[in-house]
Amino acid sequence: MSASNEAKTKRKQQLEELKQAAQEAQAKRAKGGASRGPHHGHGPHARSFEKPRDFKGTMGKLLRFMGRFKIALIVALVFAVGSTAFNVVGPKVMSIATTELFNGIVAKVAGTGGIDFPAIGAVLLTTLAIYLASALCTFFQGWVLTYVSQKTCFELRREISEKIDRLPVGYFERTSTGDTLSRITNDVDTLGQSLNQGISELLRSVVTIIGVVAIMFSINVVMTLVTLLIVPVSLVLIRLVISHSQKYFYAQQANLGTIDGQIEETFSGHAVVKAFGRESAIVEQFADTNGKLFESAWKSQFLSGLMRPLMDCVSNLGYVVIAILGSVFAVQGIITVGDIQAFIQYVKNFTQPITSLAQVSSVLQSTAAAAERVFEFLEAPEETEVNPDQPKVTDIDELACNVEFDHVRFGYNPEKPVIKDFSARVEEGQTVAFVGPTGAGKTTLVKLLMRFYDVDAGCIRIGGVDIRDIERNRERELFGMVLQDAWLFHGSIRDNIAYGCPGATDEQIREAARQAHAEHFIETLPGGYDCEINEEASNISAGQRQMITIARAFLANRRMLVLDEATSSVDTRTEERIQAAMDALMKGRTSFVIAHRLSTIRNADLILVIREGDIVEQGTHAELLAQGGYYAELYNSQFEE
Repeated sequence: MSASNEAKTKRKQQLEELKQAAQEAQAKRAKGGASRGPHHGHGPHARSFEKPRDFKGTMGKLLRFMGRFKIALIVALVFAVGSTAFNVVGPKVMSIATTELFNGIVAKVAGTGGIDFPAIGAVLLTTLAIYLASALCTFFQGWVLTYVSQKTCFELRREISEKIDRLPVGYFERTSTGDTLSRITNDVDTLGQSLNQGISELLRSVVTIIGVVAIMFSINVVMTLVTLLIVPVSLVLIRLVISHSQKYFYAQQANLGTIDGQIEETFSGHAVVKAFGRESAIVEQFADTNGKLFESAWKSQFLSGLMRPLMDCVSNLGYVVIAILGSVFAVQGIITVGDIQAFIQYVKNFTQPITSLAQVSSVLQSTAAAAERVFEFLEAPEETEVNPDQPKVTDIDELACNVEFDHVRFGYNPEKPVIKDFSARVEEGQTVAFVGPTGAGKTTLVKLLMRFYDVDAGCIRIGGVDIRDIERNRERELFGMVLQDAWLFHGSIRDNIAYGCPGATDEQIREAARQAHAEHFIETLPGGYDCEINEEASNISAGQRQMITIARAFLANRRMLVLDEATSSVDTRTEERIQAAMDALMKGRTSFVIAHRLSTIRNADLILVIREGDIVEQGTHAELLAQGGYYAELYNSQFEE
């Protein structure tokens, strides 16, 4: 029993540590100083208690973005004015029929006349035509606004797609994939739905209020002024509700992104979760986040739902006051019975758009919360040139492929450098291997070479040119890459191999597969080269995925190579065959190899042994073994019995 209790206690402690780490990560993100790592943003406390965001600023950005559709918005406004004008005139015209009917009944009772049915019929037909015209304008207004809202979503998705290509690698290393996907999908969808509803109601309500007030003043000034007292009361109530509900609308969208991130992460690592028996912890973490989402969602919806009953209460009080005041004026002969009937209808038409505006305010809060997250993504710092005004080298074909690291210093956090003072020179055509313990800075050097990050101090030169003076995309065209994490997309094996060389022929693709020793297993798959790889590439083995990426590098035929544990997922015999092929591939090319299996780099021209961001040893395999230093210790440890 004691062992069981200890295990339970340990699990609880681990869960608390996970929660605390997630909370700290979210706090850093909120301050704009997110720590690096691919899993940030999945914590259960993600932005649940954010302060109200910049509503006015966000809506201003959204309006400026929608400015590109100003012609369509003007057309919608014209139809809204037309619809409202017809709608507002309707009760006034109807009042003529009411007055005519009332006067006819009075005359008939007094025996001095009767009801003029032809005149009343003409008025009713006119009223019908007016309301039909109003409905037609409303239809066209809705059609135009639907186009505008969906076109806005289309443009936002397009800009997000283009933005992704301009963001630095570091953004995705420190941001949750699920949260990013939620901004692209959930937030843009929410924006589209609320825009269509919100703009339509906003235009109709504003124009209706203006038109109704004008007609009401023409009927009776005193009764209109009394009716207008409803406005300040309504505004106070709306402001009170908005001030409390806005933070929950933003928290709802943020928590939705967090829960998407947890789901995406859990499904992609489902095997690992089960292997380590973390199901209960994952369920509890999800339940915690789901609870935060539930809390923010019901509070935002409940508070926004208070708008209508509050406004109905205010409008009903207005009805009572107007009915009493109208009766007094009718007895005094100031207004007619038809005018009283029309005025009461106008009061309803006046309070209804105010109530609609109250509802629109909650819709606009949802719009602002979604738009803010979308614009946060669109305004994220992009990959920029160090000296943007300085002309960049674009002709890379003339560059020699020798590389010089000149006193390079770099840290993901500038106060904690990973690379402290690194200097090395690699001649064209050499194969250089980076060796060292995990975390020594080997992969970081490759990221600096590829300009995924820029150095904090010193410089890296290719062909004597500082790589910061070469366009990023052009500089990366020099390199072919084979990474430990073999990335494949959903599609055929043929398309995956040809990814780095889209115009390759079928024979070239097959030749690259032969060179990578991948042809045999490809031909055994259903469909061969046309076999479809699923989204997770889980229908082929890890070794097969790696061989396909090696074939991709063969086909790309770049002048420089980066190989990061390129044979880590293949068996020893296959590794020997691939190594021979890669030796042929690297011949005549400047190659950078990161390896933990030191047997794969025995033929390297230069081996750099790195510890804590500095070179501690360098030389060939034989020279370093002869020195009997750290490299010899690493090498011999891999072959100890």
